[in-house]
Amino acid sequence: MNTHDSGSRIVVGVDGSPSSRAALRWAVRYAGLVGATVDAVAAWDVPGARSWSSPAVDTEFDEEQAERGLVEEVRDVLGESGASRVHERLVRGDAAEVLLDAAEGAQALVVGSRGRGGFRRALLGSVSHQCAVHASCPVVIVRPETDAGTGDEPRAS
Repeated sequence: MNTHDSGSRIVVGVDGSPSSRAALRWAVRYAGLVGATVDAVAAWDVPGARSWSSPAVDTEFDEEQAERGLVEEVRDVLGESGASRVHERLVRGDAAEVLLDAAEGAQALVVGSRGRGGFRRALLGSVSHQCAVHASCPVVIVRPETDAGTGDEPRAS
C-alpha cells in the first residue's frame, strides 16, 4: 500500500551493497530530472518465518537499529542535502515482494544488480530479476560501476 500520488515517485531498493548505493544515487538524479520524490525501501525478514519447520525467531535483529541504519546509509550515500529529498522505509517481508508492493503506482522501480549469473542465479533467483519480471512499472537495474561521471546517468525522455 503506497502513500503517495500515482506516478510522482521513484522507488529504490536499498540493502547496503555497492550496487544498491549506485541505484540510490541513480534514482535521486533521475527523480530530479522528472520532478518525482524518492522512496528508499529496505526489506528485512526473520529467518525461518516462511518455513513450517522452524520458529520465526531472530534474537539478533533490532528493527529500530535497522531503521537508523537505513537513514544513515542514505545520508552516507547522498550527503545531508541529498538525503532530505528521500523518504526511507523499512518493511518486513521478502525483498522482491516488498519492493514490488512499494512500487505499485510508482513512475519507476530502481534496484541494484549484484552481478550473479549463470547457474547460481537459476538456483537462487534474484531480487532484481523478480522485480523486472513482475513490476507494474518500469524497472531500472543499476550495476555498481554506473556511478556519476561514467556516462550512464539518467536522462529525461
